[in-house]
Amino acid sequence: MSRITAVTSRLLLLGTAIASTSAAIGAPALPIANRSSFRLGDAGVMCTAQSRATDPRLTGIFDRGYMLTCRDAASAVGSLLAVRRSVDATTEPSALKAGILSCGAPTQVVVEGAGAATSLTCRDEAAKLDYKRYSLTRGKTSYLVEGLSGYDPALRFALGSVVSDRPQSGAVRVATTEVSDAAAFARTQAGSLDPAAARIEAYTLNNGGQFAQSEQFFETIALRDRNDAPALAEALANQGLQQSNLSNFSAAIRLFDQAESKAPRTDPVLQRLIRNYRAINQINQRQADNALTELAKPVATIQLTEDQDLRNGLITLALADEINRESNAYKQVDVGTGLRPAERAMVLDAQALQLSGIALRMNSKLAQASADLSKAQGLLRKVRDGKLASAGWLSADIEVERALVAEASGNGGSAIAAYDSAINLLAHNYPDSPMLLAARARKASFLARSGDAVGARTLFADLVDQSALIPDSGIALRNLLTPYFELLAKDGSAASAVLMFRGAQALARPGVAQTQAVLARQLSEGDGEASALFRLAVKRTREIARTEAELIDLSAKKAPSPADVATLTATKASIEQMRADQTSLQSQLAAFPRYKVLAPQQTDLSELQSALRAGEGYYKMMAVGDRLYAVFATHETARAMRIGLNRNVMADKVSQIRNSIVRFENGQATTDPFDADNARSLYLDLFAPIDGEVQALKHLVFEPDGPMLQLPPYLLIAKQGGLDAYKARQKLVNADEFDMRGVDWLGRGREISISVSPRSFLDVRAIAPSRARNAYLGLGDNAPITVKPVAAVADDCDWPVQQWQTPISSAELTLASAVFGPSNSKLLTGAAFTDTALLQDGQLDNYRILHFATHGLVTAPRPDCPPRPALVTSFGGPESDGLLSFREIFDLKLDADVVILSACDTAGAATTGASREAGVMTGGNYALDGLVRAFIGAGARSVIASHWAVPDAYDATKRLISGLIEARPGEPLAMALGNAQRGLMDDAQTSHPFYWAAFIILGDGAKPLINSAPTRVAGK
Repeated sequence: MSRITAVTSRLLLLGTAIASTSAAIGAPALPIANRSSFRLGDAGVMCTAQSRATDPRLTGIFDRGYMLTCRDAASAVGSLLAVRRSVDATTEPSALKAGILSCGAPTQVVVEGAGAATSLTCRDEAAKLDYKRYSLTRGKTSYLVEGLSGYDPALRFALGSVVSDRPQSGAVRVATTEVSDAAAFARTQAGSLDPAAARIEAYTLNNGGQFAQSEQFFETIALRDRNDAPALAEALANQGLQQSNLSNFSAAIRLFDQAESKAPRTDPVLQRLIRNYRAINQINQRQADNALTELAKPVATIQLTEDQDLRNGLITLALADEINRESNAYKQVDVGTGLRPAERAMVLDAQALQLSGIALRMNSKLAQASADLSKAQGLLRKVRDGKLASAGWLSADIEVERALVAEASGNGGSAIAAYDSAINLLAHNYPDSPMLLAARARKASFLARSGDAVGARTLFADLVDQSALIPDSGIALRNLLTPYFELLAKDGSAASAVLMFRGAQALARPGVAQTQAVLARQLSEGDGEASALFRLAVKRTREIARTEAELIDLSAKKAPSPADVATLTATKASIEQMRADQTSLQSQLAAFPRYKVLAPQQTDLSELQSALRAGEGYYKMMAVGDRLYAVFATHETARAMRIGLNRNVMADKVSQIRNSIVRFENGQATTDPFDADNARSLYLDLFAPIDGEVQALKHLVFEPDGPMLQLPPYLLIAKQGGLDAYKARQKLVNADEFDMRGVDWLGRGREISISVSPRSFLDVRAIAPSRARNAYLGLGDNAPITVKPVAAVADDCDWPVQQWQTPISSAELTLASAVFGPSNSKLLTGAAFTDTALLQDGQLDNYRILHFATHGLVTAPRPDCPPRPALVTSFGGPESDGLLSFREIFDLKLDADVVILSACDTAGAATTGASREAGVMTGGNYALDGLVRAFIGAGARSVIASHWAVPDAYDATKRLISGLIEARPGEPLAMALGNAQRGLMDDAQTSHPFYWAAFIILGDGAKPLINSAPTRVAGK
């Protein structure tokens, strides 16, 4: 039985859905004139046009206006008018915030889809920006599109689409930093729309399964509608549902409670909406009985006279009030096509019956489930005589449930018919949507369960290929590809490896991999004007995201002071200017062709194999549902396989191994005899089918997923003989359980790198080395304090002063600095090592190696506080808090080959909240998304981080670091670390993995630490 979260994850949003947002079932695609938004082109950079009914240039009921937005641009890049009046391109006001424009002479051009048009090029001399305008008249309608010249292809596609009344095909080739994802782009889109139009688009996105984008729309709506209780309640409820779909069930309940407190008690639509969402939250937790309890709760009745009054031409006072409140949304469609409250209530009640059917099916009450599903479909047909296109998603969901009930009843033919019906409904109403892919995946899963392996593989392979072109598809497919991977793993051939490798990329999460891609894109143009402009555009993007987070905090204050209100007003004005500035920078990037080329969204296995050298292997793990799979590839071979244990069992093994390395009791670190049996067992779980190939490797690139994100792979035991010898020694008198010499570790004699995605590995391998003049900068040994400076005490979630009282010794920094000599290295320790000094230091990019020996803070000071990753520093100026935060690290400007983080658990995660505070709109909540990601964002090609604090005992840390730093010119980084680790493995006092296995290399360990002979002092 499929996971219920996936089944219900699109049974989501309908509060203000409008029929004009999708085509009627069985009808051809809607004309552009009847759409609230449409994509510009069908390839290249994602750009869209959103209807803007509030454009002041619109004067007649047939006039239309659009704002044009493109991915990575923080504000609109252009606007378009279609009006029943004459338009003079030289004098028509602009919807963009441009300065004084000087325009050249008009010229005649041909725009595909539109025909002959007048073209005008204008320049804002103060801003050094060019603008384009195109105008033409067809019949009674005049058209004008205007915008930044750097987005000229988008302007042309927009004009051609609106004039021809159909989408134009082709690639939009404009500049992109690729620093954002689909969700971040959705936030920009939402900001360009009026609230009613934004709400319509939010529901449209969500009903098509684009949940992350929809969430951004609703978050923007909630920020805007703080003073509109019903609108705020609706937005909060939808945010809660998104949290439920992400398995954050407690957060969902909290948001539902907030929504209920804001919703008017007499609002029957909102009551039904929240009732259904609470039921979905229970179903997502597989609590069928609780869902039925929620659905049985009473809701307010609704008057059914309004809709009939409207049909009879009678507009009551209540209806007039609603029309006035929502008039913006209906400027382009007849009011009668919008759903009235009574109709919305009927759709929500139909959904409640469908949810009841799901819960009953979960309880194996198939006859009752089938009856409720039939009632749901019947009630839905009563709305608009069954022609309500915007509820096509619900009809499709009901068909999917019918298929599951039919399958459970042993009626395969009916199941196939129901799946096909759902697919057809979604294809008509939500083409190219994640929900269409999900419906097809469900049918493919059914085919696999029914024994049609060939049909299932064919259908799965096709939808995986399509998923690369559809934003948000990974969320919808994450728990639906298990049957596909199971089929491929059973096959195990090289061809299956190609398919599994491709399928895995549909599930990729944003995070450190995306940050590495941005760094690679920035460095692709060297360090000249293009790279500087790129870095500035990225910086502005993050500043905007940070300011948006501050706006949310300011808006959420229950009793704002006059100063808070003034700050809020000023911040809103500031962010608009920041968005305009950032968009201008994006437009200027168009002058550099490299930034008009999109980085590949998927990597073919053959591309990865061609980059692997002799003796190298890439092992890619994939957690799909509760199962684990892997693809192993070398230059010549590839294999797909299932890992022989599930996620929970692996998590238990990893936890037991971690606890035997270091655990904390009463604040004290304790090391136990190493759990060698689980370390050997876990090696076999991961590598047994390819043991011979792994044993022969010189360099293993390991891409972890699931529980293995928490464990360095070096400490897995690769051969039984050494383990048997160790166990035999333990039977001797006075045996030392901590003496593990002779054990055949995976990291012994093998270089190991950690990767986060195939694309990021290829990007890092291709990046040119640092151009920094100096070799080494060592930082650490903070100045101890007894009392925090008053200015540094912010709130109850501050770290206690004890964090600054036991600094890490600077011995390893001094040793490393001595290797390179005073002319090629520098130390910042003690009172000089402050957060303010680092943030003000414009010379950090002059060092190829940066080495931090200080405490890393990756958890929270208290359980009720949010974790915010940071490094401990000395206290500096008045604004200092003695911490180099995740956000501040992102702001550093580095040009480093390697950053070494010799601190506690620096390979840990950052929360989504901490990521947003840093202006990073993607990723979060996964291991390696913390300090590692921040330093990559600052400009580090590779990062050496630790899974636990390496002890000073037996000089373990110094020996590892000296082994790294004393690498020979040209010696691979992973080889240098491996040699240093081997020295500790062969020492009885340090052979326990606690002493040598903590560090990982995120990046390409085959690259040398030192490219040319460093300057060394005498005797070194």
